[in-house]
Amino acid sequence: FKSYRYLTFDDLDILEQSKRDPMGWIQSLGSRFIIDEVQRNPEIAIAIKWAIDERKVHCFLTGSTGLNLLDRSSETLAGRIQLFHMPPACFGENFGPPRLLSEYQTKYDLMKDSQRNIEVFKNYGGFPEIIVADEIDRAEFLSIYKNSYFTRDVASLNNIENVEALHALYLALIRGLGSRYEVSSLLKATGLSTPTVKKYLNTLIQSGLMFKLYGYHLSEAKRYISSAKSYFIDIGILQALSNDFSTGQLIESFVVSEIEKRRLLGFIKTDALFYYESAGGREIDLVYEEPDRVTAIEIKSTKNVSDRELRSLREFRIVSKKKLRKIIYYTDSEFYEEGQKDQKIEVRPIFSLFRVGEI
Repeated sequence: FKSYRYLTFDDLDILEQSKRDPMGWIQSLGSRFIIDEVQRNPEIAIAIKWAIDERKVHCFLTGSTGLNLLDRSSETLAGRIQLFHMPPACFGENFGPPRLLSEYQTKYDLMKDSQRNIEVFKNYGGFPEIIVADEIDRAEFLSIYKNSYFTRDVASLNNIENVEALHALYLALIRGLGSRYEVSSLLKATGLSTPTVKKYLNTLIQSGLMFKLYGYHLSEAKRYISSAKSYFIDIGILQALSNDFSTGQLIESFVVSEIEKRRLLGFIKTDALFYYESAGGREIDLVYEEPDRVTAIEIKSTKNVSDRELRSLREFRIVSKKKLRKIIYYTDSEFYEEGQKDQKIEVRPIFSLFRVGEI
C-alpha cells in the first residue's frame, strides 16, 4: 500500500493532533491513509465516517482489539467497514507464503524446516516480535507480552482493576485446557464472584486472546447450549503464563490454535470450530463444517496411533450430503492413511501445519 499515507497513534504528537481537531486532522490526510493503534482514539471514527461519506476516502484502521474501539467504531461506521481479524502468526508464516500440504511428500526442504522449527514455535508461539527475535531474546519478549498485553493491557480494555485475579483466572483456564469448564469451577479456583468471572471471560474472548469451542450437533440451534471448552489463540500465551500443563494439553492447544488462526484468516470456510461428544461419551477434539464437507480431527501426543485411538473417528457419522473427512495429528514424522473410502482416516505429523494454509 505504497500510495497510502501511514500514521500511528503511538506517536503522541499525532495522537494529540487527532484529538484536538479530529475533522481538520482527517482532512489533512488526503484520500488514502492507514492509521495504526487506532484504539487509542476511538472518537476519531466520527471524523472518518464524515470523510468516507463526503470525500470518498479509503482507509485502513489497525491496532489491538479493544472493546471500546469495537463498540464505538462498529456502530459509527456501520455499512462502511469490513472487519478483518489478524491473529498471531501461523506456524511457519515468517518463512514465506502458504504451501500445499501435498508438497510435504516431495519437498525435502519443507519437511526439514518444519521439523527443525516446531520446538521453538511450541515454546514461544507466533507473536510478531517473538518470531523475528534472536533465540536469546525470545524469552524476554514473551515475558514482556505477559506483563503488558496479556495482563495489564487486557485489564484496561474493560476496566478490570484486579490484575492478580485476572492472572488467577488464566491459571485456572490453563489447568483445565481441553476440558469443558463450568463457571462454578472457576469460582472455586479464583475466589471471584460469578459476575466478575463472566466479565473476565468475556474480556479475554473479546480481546482475541481466547476462544471457545462448543459441542457439535447436527442441529445448529443446539450447538451453543452445551458446555464450552476454551483455548488460547497462540501457544505463546500458554507458555508465558504457566508451566502447569501436560504434554497432551500442549500439543492439543498448539493444533487447535493453529487451525483457529487459519479459520480467522479465511483459509477454512467455516463460522466456528466445535468439539464432539457421542452419546456413549467418546470425544473428538475438533469438528467443523465447510460448504462442501465436514472435517473431524483428533489430536494425539504420541508417536504411535493405536486402534483404540482411532475408534472415536471410525465411529463418527453424519447424516448429511456433505463429504466427511477424518484426520489425526500425532507427534511422529510419517504421513499415512488408515481404512478405505468412507472410513479413510488421514494420519499427519503435527509439524505438517508448517506454512500450510488450507488444512
